[in-house]
Amino acid sequence: MNRNDMEKTITFSIREEDRERERRQMLRAVYDALVEKGHKPIDQLVGYILTEDPTYITNYKNARGLIRRIDRYELIAALLKEYLGV
Repeated sequence: MNRNDMEKTITFSIREEDRERERRQMLRAVYDALVEKGHKPIDQLVGYILTEDPTYITNYKNARGLIRRIDRYELIAALLKEYLGV
């Protein structure tokens, strides 16, 4: 292997199925944390999605950090696809 080969940037492509699974796991973890803290998780998640205000989500179990890793546009698109069955 020569020096030029070592300097090339290697990119990894994550399959859409893997990203969807990761999004689903993170969203479930956020939901569970909200339930454990006694919040109404659907109301809190809707508030966050509409406003992008992270204070709708508890810090408990790093839920706020997790929800911020999910792109809101991708989340809304995934929710609509699931709801419409497309």
